[in-house]
Amino acid sequence: MALQVKRDGRVVVRCPLWVSDEEAERFAGEHREWIDRHLEEVLRKKEEQTVYTQEQVKEYRRHAGWMLAQKTWQWARKMDVTYGKITIRQQATRWGSCSGKGNLNYNWKLVLLPEELADYVVVHELAHRREMNHSPRFWKIVEEQLPDYRERRKLLRNYETEIKIIGEN
Repeated sequence: MALQVKRDGRVVVRCPLWVSDEEAERFAGEHREWIDRHLEEVLRKKEEQTVYTQEQVKEYRRHAGWMLAQKTWQWARKMDVTYGKITIRQQATRWGSCSGKGNLNYNWKLVLLPEELADYVVVHELAHRREMNHSPRFWKIVEEQLPDYRERRKLLRNYETEIKIIGEN
């Protein structure tokens, strides 16, 4: 069995189908301290969450389009890969993605991150132009460009993609 505390504060108990509701509840009860600790963390993050206006988001998106187009062009030349169109999105859980056709999607919130982390996301997505998976060959391509990619990847996990925008539900 496993426990998960979602960003919205919901507690999820994952267990095999044969486990009874009573057993699942007992399991959760036995891990009450763990749940409370993680719920506190979720609430703390919510309180610390920066709130943006629609106008701020519009400006950040505009800047992201320009910045990420530049970064992508520079890294693609260096990595000797091509790409299709670049789209700036507001994904809830992703920093970027690469389609099979070579189109790149970036989260506008990359402009809020330190530059070396935005570079990591761009290199990561461009590496998919050679390997559309996360195999050892893929990570070798990333490492050729960013020998410290493991550290950057670890740092990126400290940043939330979820933000609060005034005027949104």
